[in-house]
Amino acid sequence: MEIDSDVDSRFLDGSHQFLDWFRSLPGATFHQDIAIEDLRGRSAGRGIVAKADIEPDTVLFTIPRTSILCAATSPLKNLIPDVFDLDNQDADFSDDDDNEKEDDSSSPSQNSWTLLILMMIYEHLRGDASPWKPYLDILPATFNTPMFWTDSELSELQASALVAKVGKADADMMIASKILPVIRAHSSIFFPSGASSLNDDQLTQLAHRMGSTIMAYAFDLEQDIEIPEEGIENDDEWEEDREGKTMLGMVPMADILNADAEFNAHINHGADVLEAVSLRPIKAGEEILNFYGPLSNAELLRRYGYVTEKHARWDVVELPWDLVEQLLKERFPLREGEWEKVQERLRSDDDEFEEGFVLERSSPDPLWTGHFDGPAVFDHLPEELTEQFKLCLKAIKKVTEGRNILAARALDDKGLRKEIFFETVLKAILTRESQYSTKLQEDEQLLNTPGQITDERQRMAVWMRRGEKQILKEAQTWIRQELETIRNKASQQEDDGRAAKRRRA
Repeated sequence: MEIDSDVDSRFLDGSHQFLDWFRSLPGATFHQDIAIEDLRGRSAGRGIVAKADIEPDTVLFTIPRTSILCAATSPLKNLIPDVFDLDNQDADFSDDDDNEKEDDSSSPSQNSWTLLILMMIYEHLRGDASPWKPYLDILPATFNTPMFWTDSELSELQASALVAKVGKADADMMIASKILPVIRAHSSIFFPSGASSLNDDQLTQLAHRMGSTIMAYAFDLEQDIEIPEEGIENDDEWEEDREGKTMLGMVPMADILNADAEFNAHINHGADVLEAVSLRPIKAGEEILNFYGPLSNAELLRRYGYVTEKHARWDVVELPWDLVEQLLKERFPLREGEWEKVQERLRSDDDEFEEGFVLERSSPDPLWTGHFDGPAVFDHLPEELTEQFKLCLKAIKKVTEGRNILAARALDDKGLRKEIFFETVLKAILTRESQYSTKLQEDEQLLNTPGQITDERQRMAVWMRRGEKQILKEAQTWIRQELETIRNKASQQEDDGRAAKRRRA
């Protein structure tokens, strides 16, 4: 990756100025054996690398909470206190006509996500007056998240469910209803005397930029994710809460760390400081890596704008129920109007009915050292899919008053039901696979042939869709093995039955 010399110089100057600013913060520390390095050559922006061997449990850097950009530290909270008064706002953003706050365009209901966008915009517009300027200056101005892709670039995702999760329209609506009204109602604060104002389009673009920055870099400040002790399992330890229900903040230096599925450092949240601590020995020249959670490459791409080989173990594919339902409709022919009654019965309980199901591997959580704890293996289908399939058979039996003999037999014969279930799901998975416009082998050839892909966004899209197709292949292999076991068992039972009849004869 070729980098312009002027851009390179500004990049390095920004890193130096940020590090000087960080070290000047009361209570901040930065270990002498680590350094901020330019990793743009491998599309990783800035990162932190060990300059010498580092022992486990070494405090790599310390971040005073007073340096975090959040509702507790931003002066904006005192300048527009009505906007930050969450106790008097509708947390669920309902359309209740009696909610005066909702009707007041100057104070639309907010949450920690939208408040942080407002704080980031405010500090950005303050320019040199912002105490966070050296930090804000090194945050990216452009992103590789699909939110900013062109239609042509998005088309490379093919049939991935990620396409429907980009959320550009929802983000535009949020900005128009919750960000722009606040800024316009308090224009003297966001644009003090002499400052140039921005039009709505410019503010919207700025809000998108800040929202994407928060998506990629912000931390949940009220949930302390502790390191699990050796030998102790905890399924929730490595999960990161990104729902915007608690205070979010921009944490200088912590977000310089890149992340991967195998990692060697962790951020501990203390009362007054946050500490980055090494989990295991780190060799000189090794990058120091954090962990964002057991995320698929699709989710990494959506949130952070990158994919990694090691996160492929958590790749997933969504299987829509309507593919399964169509095959059931073909397998269990009903009279006119009866299938609609089956669908109505199946969907009568909204809490139980699922529109789609996630196909995923079984993958153990990382060890306390940040290493993998065993391979990721596809060895199951979602229990919810199995149950909904059975409920559909029950609905068919009920609607047809028992006339559909095959459905009735399948409900009574577990072996037959499992065979029909696996056969149907296998066909649905094959249909799901056919929705992609290229095959797995073609994607692998694209990725493995030098010069075939020259655009980073295309490379990430091919990598991600290849991972989804790999899950579909593994699911097919596993289902076929299950079907073979079921059929062999049925065949053996038939042989045993014939042998028993001969003995009785």
